[in-house]
Amino acid sequence: MIVVTGAAGFIGSCMVRRLNDAGYSDILVVDDFGRPDKQPNLEGKKIRGEVHRDNFVRWLERNHADVDAVFHIGARTDTTEMDTSIFEHLNVEYSKALWMLCSGFHIPFFYASSAATYGLGEMGYADDHATIPHLRPLNPYGQSKQDFDIWALQAADQPPTWAGFKFFNVYGPNEYHKGRMASVIFHTARQIKATGSMKLFRSHRPDFGDGEQSRDFIYVKDVVDVLLFFLEKRPPGAIYNLGTGKARTFFDLATGTFRALGLDPVISYIDTPADIRETYQYFTEADMSKLRSLAGYREPFYGLEEGIEDYVQRYLKNESVW
Repeated sequence: MIVVTGAAGFIGSCMVRRLNDAGYSDILVVDDFGRPDKQPNLEGKKIRGEVHRDNFVRWLERNHADVDAVFHIGARTDTTEMDTSIFEHLNVEYSKALWMLCSGFHIPFFYASSAATYGLGEMGYADDHATIPHLRPLNPYGQSKQDFDIWALQAADQPPTWAGFKFFNVYGPNEYHKGRMASVIFHTARQIKATGSMKLFRSHRPDFGDGEQSRDFIYVKDVVDVLLFFLEKRPPGAIYNLGTGKARTFFDLATGTFRALGLDPVISYIDTPADIRETYQYFTEADMSKLRSLAGYREPFYGLEEGIEDYVQRYLKNESVW
């Protein structure tokens, strides 16, 4: 049996779909299952059963012999939430409990970290273990992911196979429920449909023009392909970046979304909201050398325009799930 936590969410539900497509159906899904807007993400997927997030630690203690691997994707991901106790409970202590159980019961463990750990990028974007303790995240969410990464690297006991993944800017189907935290592509497509135009954040730095803020955007289908690779190939245990290795501008993203909708771009600029302006990242780009060299992952990633077209044409136009 394979366990996927956060299975009703964005990346978690896509992981369940990818496992199904690869022939896996003996899957236990874990989430809080309390939001009706997330329920469509699991419709039509082949699973063995579901366990509420709050009951899963005890369930794993009792049923560990049935579990072949755990994908711990569930987390509180709101970058504007300032209550550190929420992140300490859900992102740090909960993850520690699962890590220790998987270590004790010799269960492979794969978990979601985040590129938010890199902060403003003062230390670069290389997933070097020696650098990780020195990173300076910009918000409690990023700090919680950083705290667990450091703890995992120092843990005396480790699962037999493990990996942490610093997800960069993931976009794709099944993110309809995420509201403000959904990808910019999601919001761009919706705004274009509603108004025929798109408003991007204005730059508040002299070294970046409006719309030139850049991110490493990675399509969720690439993310779950990498996770499946780790399940089946078991590369060396480490924390890995998971992006494309190529930063693209928000202007490129907006233009690509217009084109995927068959429209000419109409783009204007608004001030970045005050509550995120001081902690807003202007550039991220994953160093992907470790995934390629150490883990041996060779598959190409979707280009931004290619990923946008697939996302818009196959999913966003009809608000369908994968």
